[in-house]
Amino acid sequence: MSNVTIRPAAPADIAAITRIYAEAVLHGTATFEIEPPDEPEMARRYRTLIARDYPYLVAAFDGAIAGYAYAGPYRERPAYKWCVEDSIYVAPEFHRKGIGRLLLTRLIEGSETLGFRQMLGVIGDSANTASVAVHAAAGFRLVGTFQSVGFKHGQWLDTVLMQRTIGGGDTTPP
Repeated sequence: MSNVTIRPAAPADIAAITRIYAEAVLHGTATFEIEPPDEPEMARRYRTLIARDYPYLVAAFDGAIAGYAYAGPYRERPAYKWCVEDSIYVAPEFHRKGIGRLLLTRLIEGSETLGFRQMLGVIGDSANTASVAVHAAAGFRLVGTFQSVGFKHGQWLDTVLMQRTIGGGDTTPP
């Protein structure tokens, strides 16, 4: 899609981000949240990541927010500081148009610029083959699958773990 612009998210984007995420929570299995957070909560999450210098991006298509992505801490303990987990959500009307791939590519670049060394994709639902494929195309390798660790929409769901080295990886100290 040539009319897509990837840019840093801004507070004005939170309403659209909240709508996209609510759709994923209510109808999808990419996230294991059961109740969609409201706009103030999504704004709080956004501010927390931005304050900690994590990249947070949106994809805009003809003025509409088509999707968003961010990197956040994989775990809170200090030794994990150089490892991030990615999150990517695309509005249903923009699925399978390459938006997720564009967002992930820019997210990897932004995370590398910020000095992070590993990026993890923690993909909800092993049946989410599109997300697995987008991560694989971006250089992620399959690390493993946690089987039946979530229960949502009346079914047990797996979590697929994928990993990609960024920047200097583990070849030098941070």
